[in-house]
Amino acid sequence: MPLKKNVLLGQMLLARDLISAEQLDSALKDKKNGGLIGQALVKMGFIEENELVPVLSEQLGIEHISLKDIKIEPDLIKKTPARFACYYGFVPVRMEKGVLMVALSDPLDTRTLDDLRLLLGCEVSSILAGKEDILGAINRNYGTGAETVERMIEAAEKESPALPTEAATVAEIEDLAEDASVIRFVNQIIVEAYGEGSTDIHIEPYEDELRVRYRIDGLLHDASIPPTIRHFQEAVISRIKIMGNLDIAEKRLPQDGRIRFVSNGIDLDLRVSVLPTPYGESVNIRLLTTKVQYGLESLGLEEENLFILESLIKIPHGIIFVTGPTGSGKTTTLYACLNKINDKGRKILTIEDPIEYQIKGITQIQVHPKIDLVFAKGLRSMLRHDPDIMMVGEVRDKETAEITIRSALTGHLVFSTLHTNDAAGGITRLLDVGIEPYLVASSVVCFIAQRLVRRICPFCKREVRLSKAVLEKLEIKEILPETKFYEGKGCSKCKFTGYKGRIGIFELLTITDEIRELIFQKSSANKIREMAVAGGMKTLRRDGRQKVLKGITTPSEIIRVTQL
Repeated sequence: MPLKKNVLLGQMLLARDLISAEQLDSALKDKKNGGLIGQALVKMGFIEENELVPVLSEQLGIEHISLKDIKIEPDLIKKTPARFACYYGFVPVRMEKGVLMVALSDPLDTRTLDDLRLLLGCEVSSILAGKEDILGAINRNYGTGAETVERMIEAAEKESPALPTEAATVAEIEDLAEDASVIRFVNQIIVEAYGEGSTDIHIEPYEDELRVRYRIDGLLHDASIPPTIRHFQEAVISRIKIMGNLDIAEKRLPQDGRIRFVSNGIDLDLRVSVLPTPYGESVNIRLLTTKVQYGLESLGLEEENLFILESLIKIPHGIIFVTGPTGSGKTTTLYACLNKINDKGRKILTIEDPIEYQIKGITQIQVHPKIDLVFAKGLRSMLRHDPDIMMVGEVRDKETAEITIRSALTGHLVFSTLHTNDAAGGITRLLDVGIEPYLVASSVVCFIAQRLVRRICPFCKREVRLSKAVLEKLEIKEILPETKFYEGKGCSKCKFTGYKGRIGIFELLTITDEIRELIFQKSSANKIREMAVAGGMKTLRRDGRQKVLKGITTPSEIIRVTQL
């Protein structure tokens, strides 16, 4: 196909209604500073890269390719160093009759093609691909920071034929941890994890590898990193410990730290935990953004439950407990409640471990067990500061529970969390730790149980039929003609999982006179749950069913997180 020199790219995009005349004018003004018109349109958000590439291919008369679903031969990756791919912005695609086909965002760049012929020692031909598509393919095939690791290995081999080992002195490890390449690699991992929407980074040493995993939407996914990074395990972990003000010489005891990470507009509060293992130290990094604000409306509460909760947080005194396992979103719900009622007319105090998000207008206290500032001791001091509302990060023992209850009985609204499987289990947990039934019945106003379920990916969402067995598990007895069920097929946007993002499912057990009577009798959690359901409480599974019927999530996801 000949190059359409007489047809401008902007005019071709206009003819296909992919951009407007106003957008083209804006991009042309931006292009005066240098660059290509297509790049300007993508940068300004007027067109998606995958829409631009086919049109550009037609204009240039050059084959185009989408790299997202293409598997590149490992031999080609081995023959093409990562530092070349990253520097020139290309990916090797295939070898045809001695000619290496490479994907470039500017396939007419003859200077780059000449350099590649010289560096790779073979004939090179170009195929058009999007810039972001190429960067994604480099990460997938070479691993995050591959070119950085290559440079680290080259530098280490030039200085000494042996790479760093565990036997290296603390001074040597510290020097390497402060090396620009190691710093860059650690930063790349954090930035990539944030870009993927991760909540945690797990760095796990094993006998013959250093494994890095990201927790995305509640599940762990392997990060693509070059296997040779295991040679720099000590340096990478020491760099993280230096960032968190931890002792790099101490490798036998667990350590916890905190990092403020700011890079290219990203502002993160990182919580670092280090554990000793037989093959080195394992590191967990929790990613917390510093500017997140939560609203009750965004949590996923159904209309009825939202109305109940909004009413409860306006009462002058009592306790609202949020229950669920670790990672179920309890803290997010508590912060959303505090944000809703935070105003200048109220004094709000919190005691947390750790303080995950700082909220303007609220006094927050971090527990420090090493200096005996624990929940119970902090609570006693908080009561002397004339609070209207208090939040206790977690009720872990009888002493903390008793002080929390006394606070509610003396005219304070208190929020806290418990680790139980459901709302009714919160009552029996308090009784089990030794709290008298009359104190529970007279102080607690509501137990909220919650879980997080994954949302169906909007980019690959498709309609499906459900089997009778699945319908029975969801307690769906009949289906209306207009009822539809969906799932995600799996695409590059959702890492082929079919899910993208999460939403909460909830179960609100309000303390009624009937429930109080069961508390006085020290009834079982099952009996309390049955009474609550009879009174109108929606269980976690029933709340999840509503989100299935609305096409938000899948039956398998609800069944997975609500198994008792």
